[in-house]
Amino acid sequence: MAVQPIRLFADPVLRAVAEPVTDFDRELRGLVKSLQATLRAGAGRAGLAAPQIGVSLRVVVYELDGRSGHLVNPRLELSDRRIVADEACLSAPGVWWPLERSYMATARGRDMFGKPVTLRALGMLARVLQHEVDHLDGTLFVDRLPEEERERFLTALS
Repeated sequence: MAVQPIRLFADPVLRAVAEPVTDFDRELRGLVKSLQATLRAGAGRAGLAAPQIGVSLRVVVYELDGRSGHLVNPRLELSDRRIVADEACLSAPGVWWPLERSYMATARGRDMFGKPVTLRALGMLARVLQHEVDHLDGTLFVDRLPEEERERFLTALS
């Protein structure tokens, strides 16, 4: 599948709530493969959501520390334990920012064939899943920063 360009911060597709997938067909499998190819095309990439390539569907892919996969229509259950770590976004290239997220996440969804998937993640993989599911909800990680930090982030982005 073809590598797709990443939509950047100001693109309206990144602010829309993505639609649930209802058809587990060849088109969906092609989307997952395009997302995987696009993710693998750049060094340091850990996750990618369909809206980041302009497709407003609830699909994410991840690849981190030898674990890779995809989730369709993911839902997250988050732990109360929180940690702060630097986070970046392919849609805001070159900018890293400390952000608090849950340390553990359980993701439930489907694979590209419609089979149920449950993924338990800790640390960085849990962060990646939270970041990508945020994209499906039209939320960018800058939205989770305190107001004064958000202003500094936006200045660094420009």
